[in-house]
Amino acid sequence: MTDALVPLMVLLPLLGAAVALMLGRRLRTQMAVSTLVLAAVAVIAAVLLAQVDASGSGISVAVGAWPPPFGIVLVVDRLSAIMIIISALMLLGVLVYAVGQGIADQHRETPVSIFHPTYLILSAGVFNAFIAGDLFNLYVGFEILLSASYVLLTLGGTGERIRAGVTYIIVSLVSSLFFLSAIALVYGATGTANIAQLSVRLAELPQDVQLILHLLLLIAFGIKAAVFPLSFWLPDSYPTAPAPVTAVFAGLLTKVGVYAIIRTETVLFPESDLSTLFLVIGGLTLAVGILGALTQADIKRLLSFTLVSHIGYMIFGIGLASIVGLAATIYYVIHHITVQTTLFLTTGLIERFGGSTSITRLGGLRRASPMLAVLFFVPAMNLGGIPPFSGFLGKVGLFVAGADAAGGTTSTETLGTSSPGPAWLIWTVVAIGAATSLVTLYALARFWNLAFWRPKSELEGYRSRIIDSVQEAPAGATVVATRTTPVLMLAATAALVALTIALTVFAGPLFELSGRAAENLRDASVYVSIVFPGGVR
Repeated sequence: MTDALVPLMVLLPLLGAAVALMLGRRLRTQMAVSTLVLAAVAVIAAVLLAQVDASGSGISVAVGAWPPPFGIVLVVDRLSAIMIIISALMLLGVLVYAVGQGIADQHRETPVSIFHPTYLILSAGVFNAFIAGDLFNLYVGFEILLSASYVLLTLGGTGERIRAGVTYIIVSLVSSLFFLSAIALVYGATGTANIAQLSVRLAELPQDVQLILHLLLLIAFGIKAAVFPLSFWLPDSYPTAPAPVTAVFAGLLTKVGVYAIIRTETVLFPESDLSTLFLVIGGLTLAVGILGALTQADIKRLLSFTLVSHIGYMIFGIGLASIVGLAATIYYVIHHITVQTTLFLTTGLIERFGGSTSITRLGGLRRASPMLAVLFFVPAMNLGGIPPFSGFLGKVGLFVAGADAAGGTTSTETLGTSSPGPAWLIWTVVAIGAATSLVTLYALARFWNLAFWRPKSELEGYRSRIIDSVQEAPAGATVVATRTTPVLMLAATAALVALTIALTVFAGPLFELSGRAAENLRDASVYVSIVFPGGVR
C-alpha cells in the first residue's frame, strides 16, 4: 500500500505547480496550495522513512508497470527518505517565510503568481533526484532544478540578478553536459542506465574505462555540490537572489550533488578506490572556502564561502570509505541543510531590519531587536561548531571516523573494497577541518559583535583592523530598513532555529538512524536487492 506513496512525492509538487499557476489571480488560495503540498510530502516521507527503517530494506516502484531495467524505477531507502523529509521541512519553512515577506512587501521581491509554481517545480526536481533509480531520471531531476532555479534566481529582473543568473545557467549547463555525456558513455558501454544493474555491469568493464566514466560523473556532481576547484561560481550567484531563494539554494541544491556523489561511490563504483582523491579535494575545499569567508564584509557572501568550505567536511567523510565516516557524513548533511538555510533566512531579517548585510553599515541590532540577535546567534554558533550543538557533534563524528581510519582500527568497516587513504593525509585533513571550524566561528562571531553588539552611534567614522581587512560585495547596496518584521517571517525562522536545536537534543537517535542508512550503503547488493528482489536480470 505504501508503494503508491512513492510517486506522490514528485507528482504532488508538479500537480500543485499546475494548480498554483491556474490560481494566479487568487493569491491566498495559491499560497495555501503550495503549503499543503509540501506539508503532504513531508508526511509521506515520514511514513516511508518509518517503513523502510523498520524493514531494514527499501521500496522500489516501477512507473507505468514497466519492469526494471526497461522502465523508470523510483527507489526509497533510508538515505533517500532522510534526504526527502529534511528537504521537505526546509522547503516548507522557507515557503512560510516567503509568504510572510510577500504579504509585507506586496510581492515585489517574490511575485506570487510566478514564485509559487516555480518553487513547487524546484521541489519536484529535488525529490525526483533523491528517489531516481536510473541515471537518466536523475539527470531529469537535475534539469528540472536548473530550469526552476534560473527563474527563481532572476526574480525581480535587476541587472545584478540577471548577471548572476547567466553565470549560474552557464555553469549548470556545463555540469549537465558532463553528466549527459557520462550517461551516453555508460549506456554505450553497459547497455543500461538503471543504477542497480549498473552496479554489476560497470564492474565488468576494464579498469581504465571505469575510471573515465567515474571521473566524468564526479565532475558533473562536483559542480553541483560546489567542491573545489569547481566552486568558483557559487559566491557570486547565490547572494543576489531574494532571501527565501538564497536560503533554499544554499541549504539544499548543493546537497543534491553530495547525495549523487554518495550514490556513485557506494552503488555505481563500490570497487573503485578514489579515497585519496576525495581526501585531497575535501581538505582543499575546506581551506579555500574558509579563507574566502575571512575576507568578506557582507554576511551573505561570507555564508556563501562557508557553504563551500563545509562541503569539504562531507567530501572528507565520503573519502574515509568507512561505515562510521559515512554515518557522520549523513548526520552532517542533515545538520548543514538545516543550519545553512536558517542562517540565510536570518540574514534576510537582518537586511530588512538594518537596511544592509555589511558589517561596515550595521550596528546596535542587539538592542534594537533582541529576538533577531538570538535567531542569528544560535545557528551561527552551531555552524561554528560550539558544543553541544549539532555542528560540534557532526564534526566530532567525522574526526573520530578519521582517527579510526588513520589508526587502522579493526572495528572500522569499509565500504565495498575501498580503503582509507594514507594516515598522514587523513590527519592533515582532520587538522584542516578543526582549523576551519575555529575560523568559521571567528568570522561569524566577528559579524555578530560588530552588527549586534557595537552601538549604532559608533558607525560613523568607525575604523579598525578588522574592517580594513575585509572587502564589500561587488555592487553591494543598502536597502530601506523596516523596523517591523512580519510575524510569519519571524515564526518560520524561529521554527527552523528550534529544529537546529532539536538536531542536538535528538543527536543520539539521529546518529543511530544515520548509521543504519550507512549500513545499507555498505554493500551495493543491498540497493540491488531493492530493485531486483530476485537478482539482477
